[in-house]
Amino acid sequence: MSFRLFAARFRWHGECFMRDRAMTDREAKTRAVKILAKSIYRDLEAQGFDEKQIVALATELISEVTNKISRGQTEQKTQHA
Repeated sequence: MSFRLFAARFRWHGECFMRDRAMTDREAKTRAVKILAKSIYRDLEAQGFDEKQIVALATELISEVTNKISRGQTEQKTQHA
């Protein structure tokens, strides 16, 4: 699934959900992350990726976030020194 198609689908689902009750920004983002994760998982599975490969992808994503957080903390320490 292309990102454009996903974004269009998510906007539609988000609008339907918003009609029922107002969501906070945090709730909306939490819901978006869950929908995106499920969509990516299904797409990877449909493309023939196995569970180990999907876990490897998730591990790489976590590693990227961890590295960014680490770089941010290093930069903050440098600025305060």
